[in-house]
Amino acid sequence: MKIFTKTVIVILVVVGLFALTPTGQYIFAAGNDLYRKLEVFQEMIQLINTQYVEPVDWDSTMEGAFKGLMDALDPHSIFIPPDRVDNINESFKGNFEGIGIEFDILNDYITVISPIVGSPSDGLLNPGDQLIKIDGESAYKITRDEVFKKLRGPKGSKVGLSVARAGLDELLEITIIRDKIPIYSVLAKFLMDDDSTGYLLMNRFSATTSNEFITAVEELKTQGMKQLLVDIRYNSGGYLDEVVKIIDDFLPGGEKIVYTRGRLKNANEDYFSTGKAEFEKLPVMIMINRASASASEILSGSLQDLDRALIVGETSFGKGLVQRQYPMRDGSAIRVTVAKYFTPSGRLIQRPYKNGDAEAYYEEIYDHDFDKVDSTKLASRPIYHTKTGRVVYGGGGITPDVHLAPPGVLTKSTANIRRHSSRPFFTFASEYAVKHPELKRDWEHFYDNFKYSEDELNQFYSIIDSLGIKIDRLELTEDENIIQNYLKSELAAQLWGRNEQYEVRTELDDQIQEAMQHWTEAREIGHAGGYL
Repeated sequence: MKIFTKTVIVILVVVGLFALTPTGQYIFAAGNDLYRKLEVFQEMIQLINTQYVEPVDWDSTMEGAFKGLMDALDPHSIFIPPDRVDNINESFKGNFEGIGIEFDILNDYITVISPIVGSPSDGLLNPGDQLIKIDGESAYKITRDEVFKKLRGPKGSKVGLSVARAGLDELLEITIIRDKIPIYSVLAKFLMDDDSTGYLLMNRFSATTSNEFITAVEELKTQGMKQLLVDIRYNSGGYLDEVVKIIDDFLPGGEKIVYTRGRLKNANEDYFSTGKAEFEKLPVMIMINRASASASEILSGSLQDLDRALIVGETSFGKGLVQRQYPMRDGSAIRVTVAKYFTPSGRLIQRPYKNGDAEAYYEEIYDHDFDKVDSTKLASRPIYHTKTGRVVYGGGGITPDVHLAPPGVLTKSTANIRRHSSRPFFTFASEYAVKHPELKRDWEHFYDNFKYSEDELNQFYSIIDSLGIKIDRLELTEDENIIQNYLKSELAAQLWGRNEQYEVRTELDDQIQEAMQHWTEAREIGHAGGYL
């Protein structure tokens, strides 16, 4: 009966806490429904604990109940188990302490995908290196959780690695001193082929994003940038304060950027530009897709409403709910929707949802006809107007000013190669980089001219066959340009880094190439808004 007694105490404490708070007073003043439901819940636990056919794992059972409780609210209110809290917090904190590598487990060993720039591993470890031992202990068949436990640690502590490197017969013995490792949210920044368009890719809005963004834009300006393309496709959001700071850089003072409204007064906030205006005169284009959500929609929706940027791409996700994260006493946490956010014109970007049906809510986004269906329903959606009177739509994500067709679907063979756990593109490029170090001498020549020979592609396909990956050579011929690009971009990552990897990828990114044809519209919007 120990478990049951503990559970009853917890429930009574929860009820007591409700009763002692203003929110609790509100709930119980409105009726006793919640209290009666808690009594039923207590009764269920007692019966299960005493009558169920087998001993109950109450940790997992209660976590399931907590998850169900949050699922019943909305798709974005969630329960976070204790073992996931640190990792989730870390991704938005902007740093962690460790050795600084991106890794995968290939052939049962930790394989370095890339050392993080500026980390202790930068210059000591290479892409493709395999960690055979950690502090003298074998790392064979190590799990991902064990990798984090062994490689992360306090700043200043040491870890010894035995490293297998292509081209060397003996293991390298390397000692790395752990340090604070940045988690970058600006993944790439470079000038496009026209030498005047700056390209900037962001994958989240973390605690360091606004500083990263300003630094990247300033760097691009020194290289001769005259206009900025911000790519936030697949950016699922992050901190509201960080996206507000970025928007502030493009506006004069006194403009409403975004506002939130909730049931409680402390959830109601109006955010205005401060007049910082670091980049007020810079033509801007924002690229979004169906996976751009939350803070990404604040960035695109706000700059669209204020006629400050041209929005291109696909209709965005439609997440207009604001969550706050609250720690629980057992180390878990909950994220609770406390408000809805609105763009300057008054648009609520939240897409309709049915409580308790998160699966259908998320599946809708991956419907191939998502944009097509959405466009046919524009007439039924709420109409709003931008600062200069342009029509924009509420009721479900940000509708771009210029729609760009979604990327084409890969053939089944190419998709099978991309998804395979052995990472064939990475592995082939890693081995190729070791054999051809001379390629690193001239980035411009590589970017403009490099191409794998037919014999080299056949070597790659032979490796694919040996791995047992199902492919059709005719399909691979159909996707040859794409395969060349994947292999070339992986090779660029091996030789130079992530920035060059993404620069190669843009060569075959049809959405980016199409967006580059719309700078006239971007400038016209900026002029009409009084910015340029």
